[in-house]
This record gives sequence, C-alpha cells and structure tokens, in this order.
Amino acid sequence: MSLKNGITYMHEHTTIDLSRIKNIDDTNLNCFEETVAEFKELYSKGVRNIVDVTNLDMRRNPLYVQQVAEESGINIIQATGFYTEKFLPSIVTEWTVEELSKLMIKEIQTGIADTTIQAEIIGEIGSSKDGWTANEKKVFEAAVIAHKHTGVPITTHTTLGTNGHEQVAFFKESKVDLSSVVIGHVDLSGNLNYILKMLDQGVYVEFDTIGKENYQPDALRVSMLKEIEKRGFADKVFLSMDITRKSNMKFKEGIGYSYLLDSFVPMMKEAGISNESIENMLIHNPMTFFTQGVK
Repeated sequence: MSLKNGITYMHEHTTIDLSRIKNIDDTNLNCFEETVAEFKELYSKGVRNIVDVTNLDMRRNPLYVQQVAEESGINIIQATGFYTEKFLPSIVTEWTVEELSKLMIKEIQTGIADTTIQAEIIGEIGSSKDGWTANEKKVFEAAVIAHKHTGVPITTHTTLGTNGHEQVAFFKESKVDLSSVVIGHVDLSGNLNYILKMLDQGVYVEFDTIGKENYQPDALRVSMLKEIEKRGFADKVFLSMDITRKSNMKFKEGIGYSYLLDSFVPMMKEAGISNESIENMLIHNPMTFFTQGVK
C-alpha cells in the first residue's frame, strides 16, 4: 500500500449514516455527485489521498467509496473496526475479542464485508466521553491484535478530545509501537498541555475537526499548532475536517472540504507557522505513518 505523492486528509467520511441514532437526515451523508465534485476540487488543489475512517456500524459502503475514488482521481484509504458504544453492532457484545480481531484481519487481508477492497487502517475506534465502555475496550483489544498481525496502523476517536491519555497508556501497556497510532479529535480538547503530553509519548495526534467552530474556534487550533511547532512536534500532527453532514458541504452552503486548504492554511501562515511544518502535517507525516509499520 502506498499513498500517492500529495496532500492527505487523514480523517474523513465519503459516505456515512448516523441518522438512526441522531434522528436527523443531515447526518446521512449520501450525496454522491456532490461529493465527487468536491473531491475533484480537492484534487485540483493538490489532494491525492483521503483516509476514510467509516466502519461498522456507521453504515459504511465500500463500493460507493471506491466509485468516488475512481471518479475523482483521489486515492481513498478504507478502514476496518468499530466506532463508539451507541453505534456498535450486536456482534461486539456477542463475539470474543479474538473473533473481532479475526474479522478485522480478514478485512485487511481479504476484503471489507463481501468485497475485495482491503482495509488499510484500523479505526476510527472510539471511547466515550471521559472513558471506555466494556464493549469499546473490547474493540481496542481486538484492534491491537489485528494491528500486530498485519502492521496496519490504528486511528482513534476521542469523544470531545477526552480519554486521550488513557488511550495512549492502553497502547503503551499493550506493547504497540506508538508511532503506528494516531489519537483523533485532540483539537476538541482545546487544551495544549493535554495534547503535548500525548505527543511526548510518541503517538501522532490529529487536528481533524478544522472548521467546526461550534466546538472550538479555529484561531485556538492555530495557536495550539504554533506552540506544537515551537516544541518540535510538527512532524507528529495530521490535519483533517471530519465532514459527516450534508450541511457541511458546499451544495448546502457549508464550508466544504476545501476549507482546510483555502481558509485554515492561510490562517496558519499568518500566525507564522512555517511552510515546512504545514507541508509535514499535510504531506510528509501521513506518508511516514503509512509506510513505517506495514509488513
């Protein structure tokens, strides 16, 4: 597996349906033509890879994603794994950790569900606000087994940025090479020292809710990134937007996928973050992450 040379969005959803839990159609991202149009625009701006972290049971659709990739020209990495408690299929309760890990390994080595599309990342595996449920912990344990068996990296979900330190400690105790792990949504914590402590352990972190100012202002994200650069950790950060709603997209007057490049990167430059650091976050860090552990 290899990323194409170019920009990588490390945490996105090409199609996702959380509407049965959220009870709002906006969270059923099923607008194929509009997604292809936005991804083509991203391609024109230098984006070559999107890591799609949609898994069971976010109503994933691997063939749909593959078709978007083919029509837009963007290489889309697909995932295996399970999300947070509310969205877990019944098998997580019913199966053993070993059985869950075998499913992930099968999806990496043979294909996702009944397709031949191989998963190339494990995630986004999630914990709830301020802690794990028993089922979520099972998923993390299964993910570790699958990771060790395949060398495929792990991407996580932290609810509102919480439980990140506990995730790092879990992977450390499980003897996982922390450079094969990215802790997601850390920007939602709004807490620089909290993030620096994770970076200090050797994991990657993701500022992956860029543009979601209802959670945190982008100015705060930029100021935290500037300090992270100053501390020498610009080579351990990924950037993305985690678009999951139709209302985020341009056809619904949302900010669209290109906001990261059109608006956020200029904010970073204006704050004095170097071009080299920005290139690391967008291009080189993802490449390193995907090439170092894979057997």
